[in-house]
Amino acid sequence: MDELIKLSNATLAQLAIEHPRYDRSALRPGIVHIGVGNFHRAHQAWYLHRLMQAGKARDWAILGAGVRAYDAAMRDKLLAQDCLTTLIELDTRQTSAEVVGSMIGYLPIAEGNGPLIAALADPAIRIVALTITESGYYLDPVTKHFDVSHPDIQHDAANPQTPRTAFGAMVAALRLRRDAGQGPFTGLSCDNLQGNGAILRQTVVSLARLSDPALADWIETNATFPNSMVDCIAPATGPAEIALAHAFGIDDAAPVTHEAYRQWVIEDKFCAGRPGWDEVGATFSDDVHAYETMKIRILNAGHQVLANVGDVLGIETISDCMAHPGISAMFRKVQSEEIALTVDPVPGMTPLAYLDLIETRFSNPRIIDTTRRVAFDGSARHTGFVLPILRDQLAGNRSVSGLALVEALWARMCEGTRENGTRIEANDPLWADLTTAASAAKSRPAAWLEQHRFYGELARDRRFSEAFEGWLALIWAEGCEAALENYSAASTSNRHSSGTG
Repeated sequence: MDELIKLSNATLAQLAIEHPRYDRSALRPGIVHIGVGNFHRAHQAWYLHRLMQAGKARDWAILGAGVRAYDAAMRDKLLAQDCLTTLIELDTRQTSAEVVGSMIGYLPIAEGNGPLIAALADPAIRIVALTITESGYYLDPVTKHFDVSHPDIQHDAANPQTPRTAFGAMVAALRLRRDAGQGPFTGLSCDNLQGNGAILRQTVVSLARLSDPALADWIETNATFPNSMVDCIAPATGPAEIALAHAFGIDDAAPVTHEAYRQWVIEDKFCAGRPGWDEVGATFSDDVHAYETMKIRILNAGHQVLANVGDVLGIETISDCMAHPGISAMFRKVQSEEIALTVDPVPGMTPLAYLDLIETRFSNPRIIDTTRRVAFDGSARHTGFVLPILRDQLAGNRSVSGLALVEALWARMCEGTRENGTRIEANDPLWADLTTAASAAKSRPAAWLEQHRFYGELARDRRFSEAFEGWLALIWAEGCEAALENYSAASTSNRHSSGTG
């Protein structure tokens, strides 16, 4: 192989693949993005890069940011290559790559978040965006209300000038902007939460109210928090992904692989302006909720349908789960007979057509998306993605047999061993509590449902609890494959032909 080209501004002209044609030294920041993971670099950063390639949005460049010590490792990698990223698209037919240059800096990570607050207080920053995972918004898992009792929130309320959280930094910066007579920025959540903008508003305003009620009122009146739906599968980066970058002749310490699909639907509510993302494929819509529901319920809940049983059976990737006859049959059945019934169509797409698309995307063997990554933080993902569907099915007096099986498979995974006897390592912030409940549920399945913070009133609904207890008992007696076969062989009286609700 020829000598690798170290990715940097100085070497861009040497690259044989698509790369920034714009003068990066002339870019000016307009966005701070908190949580610079693979998804952000494959998604939001790419849309902005495409605008810049067209000669636009030169004053909307991104400054990366983080609030946890572990973010420093990514910061070091990106700064060493001028915040450039190689994006590698893994279509089923071909591999292509391009270098994205819309991020121009990464803020220092410091206790008290002083550098972040200073950047957010700069009036040049007009959007503060976040990808901090579904569990990062300090929500009570049952009520979805702001968790004022969390130690991080208590700290930020008592120490508003030196906060621990991203939201505390946002509040501190908004205070400085208000006091200086400047307008607020737009807060843009890019996480997989139904109503993510409304949730971000709730978190920021509620935190501000704990230390400065007048500031909270000012934020509520003047700032905007648009809801958005984001979609692009971007697996974690490891040696194989770095080797793919090498195959294109590039030495990139943090390349990103992704599928040949992106979607971004956003409410057009930006108090300080925005880039023209719609010019490069994003959709601005007043009905983000319908798009969110379709994606979160069929894709994100669908990931949980696959990943828990896949991990218990020792299946390493989502595409391998789709290749497993028992898992794929269960996936199709629970999706079409239960999940899709709670989803309305959106322009150009019915729920069942979207399910077909998701099956194709999940089956792509080139996307090495591990069951372990997808199953991570199930306590947030089941409560956020799966249980709302279950409640809607019960409210409509429709079948919950498949969803009860999904929950039983999650309980089985949380016991901490696979069927081959190997150990499942901790994979949830609440792992100790989950494994305790899962171990008790081996002999008494109801013990799992007694985790009120997840199930609440669902544990008292016999339609769900009886189905769940039956499935978990069968799983422990005969194994997951027997449960999958039993479920897929059963008929469902509440079949719905159109797949809409």
